[in-house]
Amino acid sequence: MKPGIKLEGKRVLVVGLARTGVASALFCAARGARVTATDEKPEAELAAAAANLRAAGVELELGGHSQETFLRQELIIQSPGVPAEMACFVAARAAGVPVWSEVELAWRFLRGRLIAITGSNGKTTTTALVGHILQSAGLPTLVGGNIGTPLISLVEFSSDATLTVAEMSSFQLETIAAFRPEIGVWLNLTPDHLDRHASFQLYGQAKARLFENQTEHDAAILNADDAETPRYAPTGPRVHWFSRQRRVARGAFLREDAIVFRANGSETVLLRREDIGLRGEHNVENVLAAAAAAFLAGASPSAIAEGVRTFAGVEHRLEFVAEIGGASYYNDSKATNVDATLKAIDAFPGNLLIILGGKDKGGDFTALREALHRRARLALVIGKAAEKISEQIAGAVPVEAAGTLERAVRLAHEQARPGDVVLLAPACASFDQFENYEHRGRVFKQIVRSLTKPSVSKEKAS
Repeated sequence: MKPGIKLEGKRVLVVGLARTGVASALFCAARGARVTATDEKPEAELAAAAANLRAAGVELELGGHSQETFLRQELIIQSPGVPAEMACFVAARAAGVPVWSEVELAWRFLRGRLIAITGSNGKTTTTALVGHILQSAGLPTLVGGNIGTPLISLVEFSSDATLTVAEMSSFQLETIAAFRPEIGVWLNLTPDHLDRHASFQLYGQAKARLFENQTEHDAAILNADDAETPRYAPTGPRVHWFSRQRRVARGAFLREDAIVFRANGSETVLLRREDIGLRGEHNVENVLAAAAAAFLAGASPSAIAEGVRTFAGVEHRLEFVAEIGGASYYNDSKATNVDATLKAIDAFPGNLLIILGGKDKGGDFTALREALHRRARLALVIGKAAEKISEQIAGAVPVEAAGTLERAVRLAHEQARPGDVVLLAPACASFDQFENYEHRGRVFKQIVRSLTKPSVSKEKAS
């Protein structure tokens, strides 16, 4: 049974007024809490959100944070974009004020079963795929979390029969308390967000919190082929594995052209490799994880196969944009770290003109050298990380400084030949020039489509 919380009359502070923070503040206010919301941005930059919150009776403190305000609360909800180690949070915790992520609050009210998915890469695709499979199976399904819709916004649509599939970031998991998914999936662990987490170890520990409250009645699914995640295998829940490389004692694995689920000594074929339309070996891993989660959640093998066959992929993930002059243009704006960019590069046989750069998250771009040498003939670098990337990949591939995304696309267009692939896979965050990776991806697509009338105008996701 979930631990309850009564919000009526409780003093609640919501910190950070992006999408998740606004949803959290409105949720608490609707349940009778005395809500204050605070953000470092001035009201001029938050006008629409401020108006909605005031109309709901929420008190606002904008343009900075007051430690006094933090200390007089009974509960603080941290938005994922606000660092957990901010001084006001540290002072509040020292004074005994609970500081929760939004997913902790949402989980306490959410009805039905929860499938929570984390990982450095692939979690958006896997979350969307699990949701699509379960919906294909006719099961009542909600999809949200870090994928776009805050978990708190799904509470009112949940029921005892609902399966909620939620993407979880390390930022959301680092300040949970009792949060406990019935099925937890951890895809992989590679260096990321080291501009926010003090070390790779602390980043891993934040991800591992996904499993810490699970019991023997719950399931944990981990990548047996990953170098790091097996070290974090939990002891509480039933552990399942997925692997492209070998048979596992319990979980999903690839055997020749079949994806097989093994448990208690018996094996069930869930689907065939030919059912997978997504490009890249990393997406075979994502399908293995998704198929395992869906099967444990109650989907039949036929529904899993049909769901995988009909899944079109997600926007900004190896998304085909257009073919122009015989060259194909792909948008992988979601590749915000080095490992994701490596997976994007490996999804193509060669002849790449790749656009790299943005806001550095502490990545080691030398890891791209070998893959770029093998498969790319030009790298165009943009944004604040351009100089660092240029220095670290110099000699592996010709590099051209483009500065902006628009100039990079136009330079690539000038140099692209039939059979080439122009790929946006930045290996960086977007916040130096764009609102987020979605904004960057949309701008990329707009620029590509403005070049000339595409010879192939129909979009397809690969």
